[in-house]
Amino acid sequence: MTPSPTDRPSQTAPLLVACALGIEHLALRSGSRAGATSPVTVLRTGMGPKAAEHAVTRALGDAVLRDAAVVATGFCAGLAPGMHPGDLVVAEETRDTYGATPCAGTDLLVKELVRAVPGRTVHTGPLTGSDHVVRGHERADLLSTGAIAVDMESAATLRAAGVAGRRPVAAVRVVVDAPEHELVRIGTVRGGLSAFRVLRAVLPAFFEWHRSLLLPRR
Repeated sequence: MTPSPTDRPSQTAPLLVACALGIEHLALRSGSRAGATSPVTVLRTGMGPKAAEHAVTRALGDAVLRDAAVVATGFCAGLAPGMHPGDLVVAEETRDTYGATPCAGTDLLVKELVRAVPGRTVHTGPLTGSDHVVRGHERADLLSTGAIAVDMESAATLRAAGVAGRRPVAAVRVVVDAPEHELVRIGTVRGGLSAFRVLRAVLPAFFEWHRSLLLPRR
């Protein structure tokens, strides 16, 4: 999806990358900043949709970030059969009980993620929100709605970003568990560590997505 002119950030617009967990924040903060053409803020929102909504609303209320493009990222639970820890999910839209938020530049993000993390599978589709960790039969119930993955913060993050003003938004998540690979705690098994390494590598794709939105239309 190409952003409309009113969604296109100014040439000096910063990028806000929002995540929930300390381990996600660590992965992103330790990733390469090469390729960033505008100021980048990595925000740890805390866990859950309410925490994400409050943190993003507060951050975008700051004059420095008022016009920022927003990417929600971190770990997620895959819903579709065949997903594996370390796979990437690029949302076409995020969903929650308040409705759906369309994402900008999905195709570009897929292309740049394939370049940034070669060999990793990238899935696209709706990303749904939950107010709790989803396990067992709930995964099948959510899959039946058309969603391919679930997390607790992306939908609230993008919804809050839209309320604060028109801007490009996106959501990119790394699968940390899936129906055949359900984890108990992130980072304590191989799947969690694999997801951590992938998340650490995604920032250059975000920078290229952001840079492309700053370019004038031809």
